[in-house]
Formats: sequence, structure tokens, C-alpha cells
Amino acid sequence: MSNSISYRGISKKFTAKAGVVTALENYNFEIDAHEFIVIVGPSGCGKSTLLSLTAGLMSASEGQILLDNQPVTGPGPDRTVVFQDFSLFPWKTVEQNISFGLRINGVAAQERQQLMTRAIKVIGLVGFEKYFPDQLSGGMQQRVAIARAFVMRPKVLLMDEPFAALDAMNRTLMQEELVRIWSEDKPTVLFITHSVEEAIYLADRVLVMTRRPGSIKELVNVHDFSGPDSHWRHGPIDAAMARKEFQELRQQIWNSVKEEIGEQ
Repeated sequence: MSNSISYRGISKKFTAKAGVVTALENYNFEIDAHEFIVIVGPSGCGKSTLLSLTAGLMSASEGQILLDNQPVTGPGPDRTVVFQDFSLFPWKTVEQNISFGLRINGVAAQERQQLMTRAIKVIGLVGFEKYFPDQLSGGMQQRVAIARAFVMRPKVLLMDEPFAALDAMNRTLMQEELVRIWSEDKPTVLFITHSVEEAIYLADRVLVMTRRPGSIKELVNVHDFSGPDSHWRHGPIDAAMARKEFQELRQQIWNSVKEEIGEQ
């Protein structure tokens, strides 16, 4: 089955005390199956709104989102979300947090245990199964959140600035770890960040959004810079950043974002 996503004429309006606020306007875009898309843009441009619409957590004012040619009408196990604040249950252990989605979706106990064990191994949490979130570092808590998402084997993984709260060292480690884990099953990914470097390292394509009301300003194919056969995300991020092509692309995208910030 295809994991493609289609945005057709998406607009989203909110009613506030000052009047109607348009967060997104006439948003049209196609994401290919298994593609890793990263969105950047100025604060308030509708990035998180778009992710929430894709997750089915809210409805569009106009237009339609299709997943595998079927309309998105609400949340579902085919899409999982990883937030910036980890969103772990503090009273549940690592293994209980990871298996929570499997349990509420009716996965049988034996299969649940197998999937959870595999996820814990893949994410590097062996030995921490019985730990509670407050016994873990921020980086390890985010590993739990990512494992909880991947264990569902979703068609689509939605990530809203998942590494923003981490220190620079853990952020780099988690970026490289995410690539490794994603490469196992390759769900379609929609990833939001304020870091241009993070976007360029992870993405197949980087989507730059305009200031509010958000629409697509620019769409950049990273493979045009990293090379069609060997994406630089499959190596260390410091090696990628040392490349001339990486820095040229960074400057291009940053200039595009900066223009939108300057117009606010």
C-alpha cells in the first residue's frame, strides 16, 4: 500500500477575539511514499497547524488531505505524532510507555511483547525497560517517544520539533539515530524544525513556508546537492556540514526563511 499524502487546496482559519486568523491558505502539495519531508519557516506560519491537520487532530476549513488516496477524517494508527515535549506518561515505565499504543489498538499480548522488545533494541534502550521517565535523561526520554511512535509501524510519522528541547550534543546524536531507525521501515515523514541545518541533513525535500497565512514559498530537493545516489544523512552530520554543497544549500534556505521573517 502507498504511504503518499496529498494536500488539495488546504486552508485553515481560526476565530479569535480580534477576528478571523488564516493560518494556512490554498496549500497544495504531494508527498511521495516513504519520503522524508522537512518544513521550515518563520514562527506562526502554520507549520504545526499543517501537522495537526495531517494527524487528524483538527479539520481543514477548506480542502482535503488524502493518505493513500483516502480522506483524512480523524486520528488513526496509520499516523503517529512525536512532539517536542516527549509527552510520556510519568507513571509508566519505558516498556509500558512504548507498548501503550499497541495495547489500546488491541494488539495481542505476544505480538505486543515482540514488537516492544524489537523497538527497545533498535532504539538502544536495552536495560532501561523498567525505568520511569524521570529516571532518564532528556535524550533517552525522546528515544522512548520515538520508539513509541515507530512500534506502531505507522504509514506516516509526524514530528513537531522533536529535538528542540535537547542540548546540542544529544540533538546531533538523535538526528543520526532517527535516520538509522527510519531506514528500517521507511515510513513517510513530515518533520517540522526551526533549524535549517537539521532540515538539510534529514530531508529528501525541504519545504519553505511563507509567513502567515502559510503557503509554500520554495521546495528544495536535497538530492540535487547531496547527490542522487548517496544522501549525506547516511553519514555523520559533521561530515555532511563540512561539504561545500551543504553550506551552499544552508545559505539558500536561510535566505529564503529570512526574507519571510523580515516581512513580518
